[in-house]
Amino acid sequence: MANQIEPVVRAVGLTKVFRDFWGRPKAKAVNSIDFEIRPGEVVGLLGPNGSGKSTTVKMLLGLLYPTGGRLSVFGRSPRVVETKREIGYLPEESYLYKYLTAAETLDFFGSLFNLSAADRKERIDQLLEMVGLEHARRRRVGEFSKGMARRIGLAQAMINDPSFLILDEPTSGLDPLGCREVKDLILTLKRRGKTVLVTSHLLSDVEDVCDRVIILYGGRIRAEGSLNDLLTVGGAQRITTPALPPAAMEKLLALLRENLHGEEFRIDRPRRTLEEFFLDVIAKARAESVETAGVSGGGHIAEYLAKGDESSAVLADLLNEAAPAPESAPAPESAPAADDTPELSARLESLTREAEDPEPPEEAAPAPARPGVDLGAANAKLNDLLGGKRE
Repeated sequence: MANQIEPVVRAVGLTKVFRDFWGRPKAKAVNSIDFEIRPGEVVGLLGPNGSGKSTTVKMLLGLLYPTGGRLSVFGRSPRVVETKREIGYLPEESYLYKYLTAAETLDFFGSLFNLSAADRKERIDQLLEMVGLEHARRRRVGEFSKGMARRIGLAQAMINDPSFLILDEPTSGLDPLGCREVKDLILTLKRRGKTVLVTSHLLSDVEDVCDRVIILYGGRIRAEGSLNDLLTVGGAQRITTPALPPAAMEKLLALLRENLHGEEFRIDRPRRTLEEFFLDVIAKARAESVETAGVSGGGHIAEYLAKGDESSAVLADLLNEAAPAPESAPAPESAPAADDTPELSARLESLTREAEDPEPPEEAAPAPARPGVDLGAANAKLNDLLGGKRE
């Protein structure tokens, strides 16, 4: 009896700190969290990127060792081999041997659990049929699309008939039909008494299958509980009835039973969607300036993207330098010729000498002020200079 009520997962003060090369704390990915997962539950582990979900999952799998606190799976350390035999894991990315066929892939993973050849064959046939890949059992998984690879990954997670299944983004890459099949599968596993932990950013999928959710932000649990408790809106009621005639709608409360003629009706409270509640929890956490090592939300556009093209600014400066002087300056009787632009010529010759000779040129006498520049003549002079240097 004690084993039946013992939680599948128990975490007390669970903490994970990542350190740099010199052993200094770099990021506290999981910050002293407490939670339990009971047998037969489907629990959603939610949170933005970098909130501590993956780190928590890796500690449950025994791939990471906690920095502090206590963690047990089936009453034992997650690092114990006997514990791992009871766990099925679907990672966010399906890492498969691309030269093995679908059947060979499942046979390989089945052999890791020391299943007999007869048991492996029977389970492979059933799993391939279940995930819709019976027709592709002899195809190499390296040829699979992302959705097909996701399906074979789900099959390998269940080859050992695990009591505790961890599914990381189980519907990622699947078409709507595949998503529905995966959700139906999770509900079937629940009816069989299996315990499932789901991490997903598709909150509608979580809402369809999970009994409880745990929402992380900044390595801490910000909300936890059943979906009904978390999403029910207080201070309001909702009445669900069959369609009523317009006149009855005006006197709904007074005439409800009379117009329904004994038909059943129920009164409950309206609920927010899981997505609305999730975003509200995260917004409150950000408003409280809760630190997180992960994504904290988009901000303003980077300054260098908001600015104009730098080359356009340089061109504008050059044009300003070559622009005519203000009208207050005395205007010449006629436009100066190309040879009458000593400042521009001196600058061009200086640039040319710098390109050929690293020695800095002798300082030239300050050029006399010019009342205006003929840009067409200046351009011709530039072409002549460049042409002479090419020769």
